[in-house]
Amino acid sequence: MSYLLDTNVLSEIMRPKPAPAVLDWLSKARLADQWLSVVTVGELRRGVALLRHRGGTARAQVFEQAIADIETRHGDRILPVTTEIVRVWARISIHSIDMADGLIAATALTHGLAVVTRNVKHFEETGAAVINPFG
Repeated sequence: MSYLLDTNVLSEIMRPKPAPAVLDWLSKARLADQWLSVVTVGELRRGVALLRHRGGTARAQVFEQAIADIETRHGDRILPVTTEIVRVWARISIHSIDMADGLIAATALTHGLAVVTRNVKHFEETGAAVINPFG
């Protein structure tokens, strides 16, 4: 099985003390089976921009480096939003899911990936397979 990591999973591993359950789950899933959506990368980068805007330059630099490492580690396993993904998103957007999560769910459905997230309820209605590594 292959996985699409949600933003909250990546945010968790960037914390000073990440949840052990998340680290354990990630260590057991092959890196080659871990995928990202470009939407997730955008959400992470938006977080850095907000930190900078609020004067948290030092923290922003730490997160910027962590995101660069994540991008390098995942390389060609960062999936773009395609026309097909937008078609799927349009179909599932009738559920109460925000656009970013909807595009992540549509990416998972299009590519046959399970969404790895803490926000199980956000994704269940879409029909995407969901895994909660937080326990």
